[in-house]
Amino acid sequence: MKIVFAGTPEFAAQAMRAIEKSGHQIVLALTQPDRRAGRGMHLQASPVKEFAQEKDIPVLQPETLKQNHTDVQKKIAAQEAFQYLSDIEFDAMVVVAYGLILPQAILDLASQSGRHGCFNIHASVLPRWRGAAPIQRAIESGDADTGVSIMQMDAGLDTGDTVLVGDLKITPQETSASLHEHLATLGAKLIVKTLNDLDEGIAISRTPQPIEGVTYAEKILKSEAEIDWHLSAIEIDRRIRAFNPFPGATSSLNGEQLKFWNSCLPSKEQIHLDAIPGQVLDFSGGGVYVQCGEGIIEILEMQKPGGKKIAASACLQSYRAQEKIMQFKKD
Repeated sequence: MKIVFAGTPEFAAQAMRAIEKSGHQIVLALTQPDRRAGRGMHLQASPVKEFAQEKDIPVLQPETLKQNHTDVQKKIAAQEAFQYLSDIEFDAMVVVAYGLILPQAILDLASQSGRHGCFNIHASVLPRWRGAAPIQRAIESGDADTGVSIMQMDAGLDTGDTVLVGDLKITPQETSASLHEHLATLGAKLIVKTLNDLDEGIAISRTPQPIEGVTYAEKILKSEAEIDWHLSAIEIDRRIRAFNPFPGATSSLNGEQLKFWNSCLPSKEQIHLDAIPGQVLDFSGGGVYVQCGEGIIEILEMQKPGGKKIAASACLQSYRAQEKIMQFKKD
């Protein structure tokens, strides 16, 4: 089939590669405009654009798809994108972590006679965790399970009928980075099956989402990154793993802000009656034990300002020589 693909990050690019490899033809890629990133703040293309260019797939990068936008240049770009979609032949549209809202006019265009509509790969089992950050919020909330939903898109926020769902366990060691990879692989597999079934004329079932169990995964803010050591060890461990790789959990020690990249809960309970939240209690091989509001957490991997991610014990060696009592604090 001929597919229009809309997506931006690596999660989307993995699905795009799988679709192309399966034999379907991607006739257009829609992706976010190039953004400045890295130390040099150079313009960088999205992973979806990079793959599209590698395969000579046409690329459009409008800043918005709203044809009635007040900004004239953005409005013109949106109208040009709509006209391009109107002029080309395609059978279905696949949307994965695109970052722009698809107006009703484009949803209607993708559902015209002979077309199958818009399908979205969403990284949760809907209706749980609709919204921008389903992977991070699932870990932060301590969910034992998650998955991928292939959804027939409508005008709502992740409210369309599901056509295929795959489940996945969340291990106690899972970070958003590792779970991202597992879900991207699963999502790519499920969208290819959906497109193959459509191409072969196999009927796909569309199941309305239940009203019960709806939750929303709000966008992750940098302001959430700072650790509150008065929380329980369980809550802090979840947040450290949920915020890896973005925005990275942080806390200050001797006026320096450190990043925390990995952690776990100790296998044996330890009790330090005089310890205060944020206090470093002991070194554990490569990690360090830190007192929380309730319980103790083992920090496994940390990073100094301008440094690299290293074992937590190695990261704190210089501080260990300076202070008899080390305590992490909020700024």
